[in-house]
Amino acid sequence: MNQLISGGKKLFLQGNEAIAEGAITAGARFYAGYPITPSSEIAEVCSQRLLEVGGVYIQMEDELASIAAVIGASLTGVKAFTATSGPGFSLMQENLGVAILGEVPCVVVNVQRSGPSTGLATKPAQADVMQARWGRHGDQSIIVISPATVQECFDLTVTAFNLAERFRVPVVLLADEIVGHMRENVVLPDPAQIKIVNRKRPTCPPEEYLPFKPDADGVPPLADYGSEYIFHVTSSMHGERGYSQNDPANAGAKIKRLFTKLEDHLDEILMVKHHYNPEEELDLLVVTFGCTTRPAREAVLRVRDIKAGVLQLITLWPFPETFIARAAAKARALLVPELNLGQVVREVERVVGKEKPVFGLPKSNGEGLTPAEIGARIKEVAGLVGCA
Repeated sequence: MNQLISGGKKLFLQGNEAIAEGAITAGARFYAGYPITPSSEIAEVCSQRLLEVGGVYIQMEDELASIAAVIGASLTGVKAFTATSGPGFSLMQENLGVAILGEVPCVVVNVQRSGPSTGLATKPAQADVMQARWGRHGDQSIIVISPATVQECFDLTVTAFNLAERFRVPVVLLADEIVGHMRENVVLPDPAQIKIVNRKRPTCPPEEYLPFKPDADGVPPLADYGSEYIFHVTSSMHGERGYSQNDPANAGAKIKRLFTKLEDHLDEILMVKHHYNPEEELDLLVVTFGCTTRPAREAVLRVRDIKAGVLQLITLWPFPETFIARAAAKARALLVPELNLGQVVREVERVVGKEKPVFGLPKSNGEGLTPAEIGARIKEVAGLVGCA
């Protein structure tokens, strides 16, 4: 039963349902997608809820068409998104590259499942981390955030749209089957209390508009297709006017800006949660994201003779290096449990270097990690570094 609370309401929702509600709350009014487990509930909810708020829902013929439709809708001025899983996410990569180069704000939800290929279609995994960052060819950057609870599914979906609009960039919400199908109480705040970001619009006369001329923050204003502002977006290298421009100086400057418009504003993008007092010294720092966070927190509570804490990564890309380095400085060793064969642990090793030992706990059989498994690995690592 829905429960009214001060300034909002409490609902008992599935993670995927919370994602759909978060998108609508953020102002999304266009969804194009193709059903695929374990993300199909997002499409199902949107097929009804978007129509209730005056939006548009389209079931496309495949994932290639889905992301293309999302890009087109966004360029008309509508907040647009899609949802998929691993095989569909693979099909979207080329057009995600178009959105990055064309600086088209949009959100792609990837509820990860076991692979490769169609793999174990309904089983959990976290093996799309590197694909989310590097799946497109060429030098490019993207924002990727990962929820660990149903409440975060709602909250971070709103954040994903805010980041997409703020920086004119696609944002990937990298969920997983466990979080997507989990059911929990979720507090939906009063919409008036939720921060909503909308893209910058041009203020110059239409004849002076340059769709890729950045403001001081590195982000160009974006007009709407169909408005009095006439502009061109292409997948080829282009100059400030949007038309193809292939000289090396322009290409170098453009590619650099695609990075710096994010790297210069990491304070607005990077998010982590410390499930411990970050001022305390630790025997072991457990670095988690998504569905590994909850069992890791439980494992730390059970292992009472070892001082351990959980650092949850919310932003996965750009990688939160400063937060990890700062936390690692107060720990004797680090452990990274993940539902893949070691995609994040290697990034942690890169950040920490040889200053502190970094251990992994990989699992890639279609099952989630349990508190017992993580607890056993914590004890093993503590013994290896002499703190147990």
